[in-house]
Amino acid sequence: MQVTFRKLIEKRVSTWIAVRGKRTRVPGSTMALGRGELPHDLVQMIVEGTVGIADGFWGSIAAGATFKSTGRKRTRPGRAVIAANREAIDAAEQIVGEHHRRWKAGEPTPTAPHFDAINKRWASLGDGEALTVAWPSLRLL
Repeated sequence: MQVTFRKLIEKRVSTWIAVRGKRTRVPGSTMALGRGELPHDLVQMIVEGTVGIADGFWGSIAAGATFKSTGRKRTRPGRAVIAANREAIDAAEQIVGEHHRRWKAGEPTPTAPHFDAINKRWASLGDGEALTVAWPSLRLL
C-alpha cells in the first residue's frame, strides 16, 4: 500500500490518500497542521511501521478496514477488520504517543531514524506538495 500525505499550508491542513492494491483508493481525514509538526496519521504510520504493529490503524487500512474518518463507504468486511483489530488499534495509540514523545524529547527510540528522515522531507514541502510512503516498509517513494 502507498499513502500520499499532502501539505496545504494556505489552508493550514494536511490530507492523505492511500492506494491499496492496484486501484483501491482510500481518502483519509483532513488534519490541522501544527507548527512544523508531522500530521498525526503520519506519526501513527511511522511508529506502527517501525515497531511492527501489523494490526493497528495502518495495517487495518491495508487489510480493508472502512473507518468512519475515511472517505470510503463503510462495509461489513471493513467493519469486521476493525472489530478483529480493535484492541490492537487502541493499544497502538498509546505506543505511538510514547514513541513520538520520546523522539520529540531527543530520547532513544527505534523510531528516530524514520522520524528524522520523514520529518526532514515533510519540512521541505511547500504548499500543495506531497510525500508518498510505502506501508509497511516506510520507504519514501
